[in-house]
Amino acid sequence: MEVSSRHHLRSDEVAAIEDTLANTLGIEVTAEAFELAELTDADFDVGLIDGDALVWYPDDEPFLTVKGANVYEPTNHVVTVDTGAISFVSDGADVMRPGITEADPDIEAGDLVIIVEESHGKALAIGRALTDGEDMVGEAGKVVESLHHVGDELFEFEV
Repeated sequence: MEVSSRHHLRSDEVAAIEDTLANTLGIEVTAEAFELAELTDADFDVGLIDGDALVWYPDDEPFLTVKGANVYEPTNHVVTVDTGAISFVSDGADVMRPGITEADPDIEAGDLVIIVEESHGKALAIGRALTDGEDMVGEAGKVVESLHHVGDELFEFEV
């Protein structure tokens, strides 16, 4: 991924990011510096918090990256998978119902979600919910489309 421009965000832009992430994910983001890195070869931009790629804009709205989710540990929009699903999800596989042990009931189909593993609560991936959270635990079917995961190009991105 190649950066076409990088600039500091104004205080009102920072406040909008903080509010969106607080409302969506239940987290408080604090930092010394907020920057935006616009990319030439990706369909999204990356938000840098104190120089680290902790936020991205997959839908022109801020959402945590996998690294960001491991720093801020969100409480909302979280889908928890069992240990058997870890290697698949970490490699970018979509999430299937049998691997899910718990899902935030406030998730609606189409929402961005954070997929975490049940043992330590570490984020493995970011995905798009294909069904509501209350319908995610079950026997069969794909329920989360993977968009970003541990080890992918965004995970490895550094400015």
